[in-house]
Amino acid sequence: MQTLRKRSAAVSPGSTVSPDSDSRKNQRRQVGPEQKLNALRAGVLGANDGIVSTAAVVVGVAGATTATGPIAMAGIAAAIGGAVSMALGEYVSVSSQRDSENHTIEETRHALDADPDAELQALAGLYQQRGISPETSRKVAEQLSARDALDAHLRERHNIDATDVASPWHAALASFGSFAVGALLPLLAILLPGQELRVPVTFVATLVGLALTGAVAAGIGGGSRLRAAARVVIGGALALVATYLIGFLLGAAGIV
Repeated sequence: MQTLRKRSAAVSPGSTVSPDSDSRKNQRRQVGPEQKLNALRAGVLGANDGIVSTAAVVVGVAGATTATGPIAMAGIAAAIGGAVSMALGEYVSVSSQRDSENHTIEETRHALDADPDAELQALAGLYQQRGISPETSRKVAEQLSARDALDAHLRERHNIDATDVASPWHAALASFGSFAVGALLPLLAILLPGQELRVPVTFVATLVGLALTGAVAAGIGGGSRLRAAARVVIGGALALVATYLIGFLLGAAGIV
């Protein structure tokens, strides 16, 4: 999962919340670009997982039996269970990240209230480490602290932006919905064609869907769409072949 940046309510060293705190509180209620990007990333990954995991299940069952009932039941169970699992995983992960960052915000706020001079010196020291002269570092730290000490410390020392708080619900809902939508592709591909075309159609539909989600994910991250699509297509093809062969062998042996 990716680290999200946050801004804080305005606080000056040794002072109470600044007059523009209400506007900053309103900003914290808004969905920032990092939250949107996080939800989009979770959605794309959820769709990718929904496609490949559900396809692997239905293809595996189809390798063991041609009966529509078991294939449909296995696919629906995989889609529902996977969507819930993805949502819970995203919620827990982003909640932990949010709690950690909120803890850092509170610790920084308390440190500024307890000893603003020491915190100012620490901020100035950070600029000195970057090669800025002690005099200039002190001036920069003082000017930033006069405007919003908490915001300056969170940004420069912890890479946190408190107005763009990570939302576990956004990530969870995006994962749940995208996984369910992705799972529809292999479900329809395995159930709509005739028995003799079920597996080939599902293979083709799954690999095309994976190529699209891989390319979209690469576009979000700024990577190579072709390489990303190739990676997920190869991985998906291996998963489908493996589960189909396992299902076929179990069916041929009379175990299923």
